Amino acid sequence: MRLISTALLLTCTFVVHEGHANTKDSNHHRISKPNNIIMVVADGMGPAYTTAYRNFMDNPATDEVEKVIFDEMFVGNATTYPAKVSGYVTDSAASATALATGVKSYNGAIGVDVNRKALPTVLHRAKEKGMKTGLAVTSQINHATPASYMVANESRNNYEALANSYFDDRINETFLADVMLGGGIDYFARKDRNIQKEFASNGYAVVNSYEELANAPKDKPILGLFAPKGLPAALDDSKPERLAFLTEQAIKRLENPHGFFLLVEASQVDWAGHANDIASAMAEMHDLAKTMEYLQRYVERHPDTLVILTADHSTGGLTIGANGQYAWKPEFIANMKASVGNIAKHVSKHDKPLSYIEAQFGFTLSEEDKQTLKQSLADSQANAMVTHLKAFLDAKTHTGWTTGGHTGVDVEVFALGAGYEEFIGQIDNTDIAKKIFKLLEK
Repeated sequence: MRLISTALLLTCTFVVHEGHANTKDSNHHRISKPNNIIMVVADGMGPAYTTAYRNFMDNPATDEVEKVIFDEMFVGNATTYPAKVSGYVTDSAASATALATGVKSYNGAIGVDVNRKALPTVLHRAKEKGMKTGLAVTSQINHATPASYMVANESRNNYEALANSYFDDRINETFLADVMLGGGIDYFARKDRNIQKEFASNGYAVVNSYEELANAPKDKPILGLFAPKGLPAALDDSKPERLAFLTEQAIKRLENPHGFFLLVEASQVDWAGHANDIASAMAEMHDLAKTMEYLQRYVERHPDTLVILTADHSTGGLTIGANGQYAWKPEFIANMKASVGNIAKHVSKHDKPLSYIEAQFGFTLSEEDKQTLKQSLADSQANAMVTHLKAFLDAKTHTGWTTGGHTGVDVEVFALGAGYEEFIGQIDNTDIAKKIFKLLEK
């Protein structure tokens, strides 16, 4: 049995190397020490999400299901369980703490161990070494994942205290991050304390719109907050590929001879999973895919850069093919013009609600569809309408969900660039931080 297992591992390793060798530029094979490290966390993205996205992007005119960017970067899997006190299913805080520090902790922990003792993170170590540091996320910047890389707190729910720590906590007398992009105005511009102004008084450019960010100086540290809390959903944002945009803007400001560490989070894959919203899930995955395509091109031009992508856990128990149907039909969500939440919010304002829904869904409703939706429209409450619309799309696409929470399955690991070989195989989420720490010490 041991010989068989070894042979399988060697085969898998060969396949992974072959996949990477087929990228446009193989310079990353010649550099083992990264100067820049970009850690991407796709919150909630279990394996079913990447499979669903591949099918979502498939060209129906061909026999083959075409590969997507995730297939080109895949190197292995990671276990996600938290510290024993929290069982087998992690939350985002415990998992992000593991990814950032290499230490298992309890659900809800932000950068602390089970005894609530603060832990050093890979971002902290990068800053100590003189690298620039930053984060670009689609949640509020003091949400569980970014906060776990930045600061320490016993609870992810202490949002105001976390925001305070972004300014108050320092490394070698310098601020934790040179670039902070995402949502969270409500936490950084409060009545009791305006942290935005404090950063501005300490040399940071402070911006509150995408246009301001694009035009802001590249030679100053920056705090960019673009929503009261999380950013609008990808389907509703004025810039649907906003994570790709924020990532590019962050890198432009972090590039320097001493290198940089950047945390990127596709935060709202998780939110779509919690909501059991397949249309939003695929839109968030598309934003992530565009981000990874940009990062792949960046590594081709800067082969001393390492990019790692993983999920903190899977959310929703997404099933491709449900209710006994051997089918999944993503064409019914391929042309969505808005999220179901946004559609439900505005449908009552239209004289012809079915025509409005049809236009927003982007496909022609059958008579049976119209009858189903007419029954749903009889329930005028927006929250109930959201539930009806999601159920309608689930039925059309044959999508299933097992939970509104997290699941305990392993997640995929993807890597590209200098030192990517470190992440090949079956590992634990804590191993990712441990390997990054090792690469930082090379």
